[in-house]
Amino acid sequence: MKVVTYYRVSTAAQGRSGLGMEAQREAVARYCEVNGCKVLAEYEEVESGKRSDRPELAKALHHAKVTGATILVAKMDRLARNAAFLLTLRDSGAKFVAADMPEACHLTVGILALVAEQEREAISARTKAALKAAKAQGTRLGNPNGAKALRRAGKGNQAALKAIKSAADAHAADLLPVVEDLRAKGYHSLRQLASALNERDFRTPRAGAWYPTSVRNLLARVGA
Repeated sequence: MKVVTYYRVSTAAQGRSGLGMEAQREAVARYCEVNGCKVLAEYEEVESGKRSDRPELAKALHHAKVTGATILVAKMDRLARNAAFLLTLRDSGAKFVAADMPEACHLTVGILALVAEQEREAISARTKAALKAAKAQGTRLGNPNGAKALRRAGKGNQAALKAIKSAADAHAADLLPVVEDLRAKGYHSLRQLASALNERDFRTPRAGAWYPTSVRNLLARVGA
């Protein structure tokens, strides 16, 4: 499993906490040894757990996103102590795990998210009930021509292509800082950049390997 580690302590608690940076590192190291983790990068932060504007965590999330890695922390409260931030983290699509509670990514966050999801589920249930009632009354639902109408209008393919382009643009924008950093370190040719991206486990939009041509396409997309 590829992981990006994130360590956090608050200035007030750092001196007296039983889980300072070194203790966190030990807990993470044990987890990695047992689970065979490959650590791609490490991020440290001294910040209050009640705040969500943490630059190092943002960097860790970005690194995990572009490499397909999992955020690894020593304890669940290293990420946050409030449900709102955990919901934001969950909705971001980031994968994460706590060394002291490996099931937290599936159990704890799910529990915290129940309240937020309750209203959405209620709305969905009411919508389904209304559609069912309308159908029972003989109302014809949906487009009677189905996909044919979309094909005639050319909307189906346009929407799909737009979604693909949007996803590729977003992925390219995420990788632009990485490419700029590699260039600053002396990687200039397409072949050098492709090799460096592969060595660091960064992924293409389709989660494949990098080649000079795919790097060229990436640079063209972001105008770099």
